[in-house]
Parts: sequence; structure tokens; C-alpha cells
Amino acid sequence: MMNEQPTEKQSLAEKAYVLIEEMIVTLKLAPGSHFSEGELSHQLGIGRTPIREALQRLATDRLIATVPRRGMFVTEINITEHLALLETRRILDRLIASRASKRAGDGQRARLRDCASEIVSAAAEQNLDSFMRLDRQCDEILEHASRNPFAVRAGAPLHAHCRRFWYRYQENGDLPKSARLHADVMLAVAAGNESEAAAASDRLTDYLDEFARAAIEF
Repeated sequence: MMNEQPTEKQSLAEKAYVLIEEMIVTLKLAPGSHFSEGELSHQLGIGRTPIREALQRLATDRLIATVPRRGMFVTEINITEHLALLETRRILDRLIASRASKRAGDGQRARLRDCASEIVSAAAEQNLDSFMRLDRQCDEILEHASRNPFAVRAGAPLHAHCRRFWYRYQENGDLPKSARLHADVMLAVAAGNESEAAAASDRLTDYLDEFARAAIEF
């Protein structure tokens, strides 16, 4: 089977997707804010075609929406929907963690151990941006190691929504506790302990659910 190299257009579309998603997650593009392809193209220095492809993916992820005669805007954060999202994430994350614990290579296990240490350090320093970058790196390692593209495709957008939720309601969060729970998942996967990886994943989702419910009173 041939492994085709990504075209320049595909590479730019992926770059645009990552950059725009980060703008949404970090609230630089705030919930409810309007924008245009042209504005993003100018701001990011990327042509309109890859921007358009990235926006189509983000619309599928439900991070942006298009309203006739009003244009494109960033979706609002709905706490009730977020709790439903966490129900789904629980199942997918448990599956990805348990599969990764069995299928990860030595290099991936080493990277997970490093990432576990780094995310705890970032949280101790209250460096949210660094924490979130490490959180995403961890997700990507676990996703690749799980070798289950269907679970990954379904789960990745949910993680983006959760990162955005944390930025919005970070005052209610305990970053060091969250980091420890993330690290527990990584270390269990790195150790190849399938049952503990699944249990650690559930404990992390329990905390995220607790955090979301606290935001209702925010």
C-alpha cells in the first residue's frame, strides 16, 4: 500500500485547522464572535482555500457555525451539552487508553513518561498555555498508539471542546489535580497496565465532570 505524501494544500489546510482551533480554544476567537475567511486568511498568512477547508472541519467539530445572511461565528459554550459530551468522551478515552497501553511502542511509552512529568511541572507553575499544549501532545501520542482511527476521529474534537471549556471556566479548576490525573493515565499506558489505564481515564473524566458541574454555579 502506498503512503502518499501530503500535498502543499493539504499541509496548509492542516496548519490552518490547528491555528484556528487554538484561537477558538484559547478564546482569542471568543464564543459568539463573528469572523470571515478573508480576515483569517490575512491574519494567518494562509490562502483562502486551505482556510475554507479548515473551517469546514471546525464546523463538523461544532466549534464554528454558519448562519445564512449572518456569516460564520464561533459556537457558544453550552454546559448541558458539555455534560453530554463528557459522557461520550468517557467511553472513547477509556477505549483509547486501554488500547494504547497494549499497542504503544517503546518510543511512545518514553514520550508519555516525559509528558507526564512535564505536565505536572507546568501545572505547578500555573502555566495554563504550557499545560494545554502538553495536554494536546499527550492526546496525540495516545491516539497514535491506540491504532484505532475511528475512536480517534470521534474523540479528538471532544478534547478541543474540553480545552476551551477549561479556558472559559479556569477559575473553578484545580490545575495541579488535573495534571496529576492526566499523568496517571500516561504512566499507566506507558507501563502497559490496561486495567489501570482504563481506571485512570475514568478518574480523569470524573474530575472533568465535577469541574463542569461546578461551572453551572459560576
